[in-house]
Amino acid sequence: MRSSIKAVLYHNTPVGLLRLCADEAGVCGVYFVRQATAEPYPESALLQRTARELDEYFAGQRQTFDLPLSLHGTPFQMRVWAALQQIPYGETRSYAQVAVMAGNPKSCRAVGMANHRNPVSILVPCHRVINADGGLGGYGGGLEAKQFLLTLEKGCR
Repeated sequence: MRSSIKAVLYHNTPVGLLRLCADEAGVCGVYFVRQATAEPYPESALLQRTARELDEYFAGQRQTFDLPLSLHGTPFQMRVWAALQQIPYGETRSYAQVAVMAGNPKSCRAVGMANHRNPVSILVPCHRVINADGGLGGYGGGLEAKQFLLTLEKGCR
């Protein structure tokens, strides 16, 4: 079941412009975008709070987010996204390690696809997943953004 967006807020961050989305149950989207577009959605206290928590994160004052999330995906994607939320701030895990955490040790490639489909970047920290050899792998916001987030977290531990 897909969420029905009820509110949108664009927010500038050190890694670029983010499109924050909420539905009736919580934050359902944090997407990297190039520019804001006209949105027919009302103001949202939840998205204002999301923007504040993101600002605190980028300022090194927050290591976890205290926001209701509204995630919609396959059962496997949901397990992967839950596993991502267990990776401690400032640490990384390989795709293989996340596959084990999600209950399917042979699903490394599927973990990569679930990461790619993560609708709430940063809040569900898919940037903390790297290649087994220490390489960054991919990231929807771009490798520069992924490196920035990892460096931020390493420096604020």
